[in-house]
Amino acid sequence: MFIDLDSSKSFLEYGPILSIHLTKYSILFWPGRLPKHGIVETLGQAERISMDTLTELLNVQELLTRLVTFLPRLLMAVVMYLGFWVLFRLTRSSIDAILRRSGLDAVLVTLLVDKVYRFVLLTFGLVMAAGQVGINVGAALAGIGVVGIAVGFAAQDLLSNVIAGLVIFWDEPFRVDDFIRIQDQYGRVTDITLRSTRIRTNQNTYVVIPNKNIIDDVLVNHSKHGETRVDVPVGIAYKEQISKARDVLLAAAAGVDGVLDDPDVSVVVEELGSSSVNLKIRVWISEAKSEKPIYFAVLEACKVALDDAGIQIPFPHLQLFVDDVEDRVLQKVATIPQRVAGGGADA
Repeated sequence: MFIDLDSSKSFLEYGPILSIHLTKYSILFWPGRLPKHGIVETLGQAERISMDTLTELLNVQELLTRLVTFLPRLLMAVVMYLGFWVLFRLTRSSIDAILRRSGLDAVLVTLLVDKVYRFVLLTFGLVMAAGQVGINVGAALAGIGVVGIAVGFAAQDLLSNVIAGLVIFWDEPFRVDDFIRIQDQYGRVTDITLRSTRIRTNQNTYVVIPNKNIIDDVLVNHSKHGETRVDVPVGIAYKEQISKARDVLLAAAAGVDGVLDDPDVSVVVEELGSSSVNLKIRVWISEAKSEKPIYFAVLEACKVALDDAGIQIPFPHLQLFVDDVEDRVLQKVATIPQRVAGGGADA
């Protein structure tokens, strides 16, 4: 190492640059980095200054080099990802129209286009963009695959619900806005997803049912075939005439708003009960959403009509027969009225 300096001059008098040669490196010191007066007194001090400055300059130069090299690749990755997003926006409407013309359910089409197709396309675009910036896509996909297998074992219930959701879309046991009964829940279907089905009950509650439970359980669709029959049970006393009660009930049920004239209202004997003759009024409605309101209206109208016609609606009776009672028991029973009367007099 040598220092090309004149000890009689300050650093600033040597001009803008002071050259210190260290082995094969030439370090340039600008006046702003050096003291205004004095010279490097020892070789050790000069070596410390030269090594620190060398490290600093090499780091800055390496950073700038990498940055200049990386910026075009980053720009290309961003442009590539935006290209896939634009591709999704341009093809979304066409794919949606093609799937709808094929007869698929509107909810399924929306799910396939807005979620599945978008996710697959943008994920592929992200992978391509990651490759542009130097990420090892193969190793990343292999790692994602291993993680996916682990998640699959941990989320078996979720996967079974997703498969059941696909079966529901394929089989179409119900659609959005249908009225269904499942697991003691009755209401209108508001949404169908891959994981669950959501219904709104008559109590205005929001019920979420996993699709797996729907596939495994008995489901009743009240809207599948349009017109729906509503059965209203009514009991009359055994002493009453069935024909008379039928005429009264037919007139009462036919006068309820929402009951269809075709098919006709009918009244049938359903059962001979323990204390009543159980009849069933069968009326037809146009929409399943009116089932509960019309059921209540018909039941009330029939009760009023039977009361006006003087036809008795019985309630359960219990008749008790007692055999082989001992005399001492009868004697005690006979004294009960006397004791009650005595107690009343005392009161």
